[in-house]
Amino acid sequence: MPDHHLVDHAGHHLVDPADQRLVDLADHAAGGSSVARPVRGHRSPRRVLLLVGVMGAGVGALSAGPVAAVAVAGYGTLAMRALLRWRANRHAELVRRRGLDLLCGLAADLRAGLPVPPTLEIAAGERSGGADRLRELTSAAVRLADRTGAPLAELIERIEADARATDRGLAAAAAQAAGARATAWLLAALPVGGIGLGYGIGVDPLAVLLHSTVGGVCAVLAVALQIVGLFWAERLGAASGRAG
Repeated sequence: MPDHHLVDHAGHHLVDPADQRLVDLADHAAGGSSVARPVRGHRSPRRVLLLVGVMGAGVGALSAGPVAAVAVAGYGTLAMRALLRWRANRHAELVRRRGLDLLCGLAADLRAGLPVPPTLEIAAGERSGGADRLRELTSAAVRLADRTGAPLAELIERIEADARATDRGLAAAAAQAAGARATAWLLAALPVGGIGLGYGIGVDPLAVLLHSTVGGVCAVLAVALQIVGLFWAERLGAASGRAG
């Protein structure tokens, strides 16, 4: 197999541009990086949620008392969690799409007669328990082609086709569960409408909820039930997605 690495004037090995696509594939499919990059410090989602909850409780306690502290902390943490999950899912979807596109390009290169890039051979020798499913299947395809002579391009195309079919099934399941999730969020938002209705008929519901014993107990219980209901609806949606 021809050498796909170049050497600069200082004697350092460089990756050929034709192999850079495989380097990117390894990076995006495994969630890592093939070159040393400075690691930027970041807070874990749990620490972010804890910080939001503490800050919300402090703001609520200072503004309207302990009941408001519970409500602001609960709703604030719930909203931040939804935002973090949306960002994580969006990033994972973009990474997976790019990985599938790179697999498609790799299969086309192999069918055109280009040799297997050395970067892919190195990836085939790595066995990491936390490796991405796409990378595991690609590595297994390389090992199978090396041992049995099976056409690697066809194996890569089948991996890509299976992954895209799985994505279509998950998307269909998510679309079917979207109605249940929307209903859950609508029910969670109904108390806001109830408070507005109370002001519309000339009473002060916030004063009752925040500054009376019965109202405070009802408010805390309502926040707890709303959070449990949203988690339950989310779990049901996740179960349907796994089943699809």
